[in-house]
Amino acid sequence: MATTMPDVASSAKAQVGGTLDWVGMSNIELPLTVKADDGHSRSVSAKVEAFVNLPNPQAKGIHMSRLYLALDQLSLNGELTLASLKSLLDDFISSHEALSDRAKVKISFDYHLRRNSLLSENSGWRAYPVTLVGSLDQGKLSLEMSVEVAYSSTCPCSAALARQLIQEAFNNQFADQQTVTAEEVHQWLGTTQGVVATPHSQRSLAQVWVKLDEKLEALPLVNLVDRIEGALATPVQAAVKREDEQEFARLNGQNLMFVEDAARRLKTALNEEQRFQDFWLRVNHLESLHAHDAVSVTCKGVENGYQP
Repeated sequence: MATTMPDVASSAKAQVGGTLDWVGMSNIELPLTVKADDGHSRSVSAKVEAFVNLPNPQAKGIHMSRLYLALDQLSLNGELTLASLKSLLDDFISSHEALSDRAKVKISFDYHLRRNSLLSENSGWRAYPVTLVGSLDQGKLSLEMSVEVAYSSTCPCSAALARQLIQEAFNNQFADQQTVTAEEVHQWLGTTQGVVATPHSQRSLAQVWVKLDEKLEALPLVNLVDRIEGALATPVQAAVKREDEQEFARLNGQNLMFVEDAARRLKTALNEEQRFQDFWLRVNHLESLHAHDAVSVTCKGVENGYQP
């Protein structure tokens, strides 16, 4: 004869009454298949947070296993898309009928994209940290996505100071000559003495959050990465031959930027994208000159939207 197992969460009352905004689990480890807007499906190792609310002040608790099992089904039998994210939130609430009317999920993972080298016929993998957040509040859906993109930033002030030193070195080298041939200058510029100083550059990081239009079908992950890297022009590279490194040096020299410049470039690029209802961004220049970082933060400026 089967034994009925006690269900304290359903049968018992709270020791101390009170409503709770969110109850659930964090650091859930899941393999997921992510389908982005490039049409590719990639396997990722994700960390997930899953929550529902508890508006009944006397309810003992939620059914956490039901949240996990809904996630497990997505892991085993589905793909992570905007549609499946919406369905997942519906499942969270329907599995807690009469207990919850709000649900939230946060999914973090590294998404690998194949990126072409700058000039050579090579390509390599780049990993982009991605976070998806979906919430359903009494039928109202909210979808957000963040991505981090690493890039190189070269300081305009440092470049100007380096150019001044090169000019002084040129004057010192040819001070005794009334005329200088193009070939002499060409040869001198190819020596260490010809380039006595170089501007400082550093690895930098753009962190961008966007609020997605709920009518979107595809997860606009690749579009967002491309838009960020296109605006900055100097994303870090994967497969690099000498011609690629030389091109990277040229791009850095032609895209000098303070942290303010980087933030304004990104703000302009994101304002041009209609699929992002709102955005928030932070650029971090991990200084090579200073021990501290240079930072700029801005947002679209939507009423009741993201705040700086």
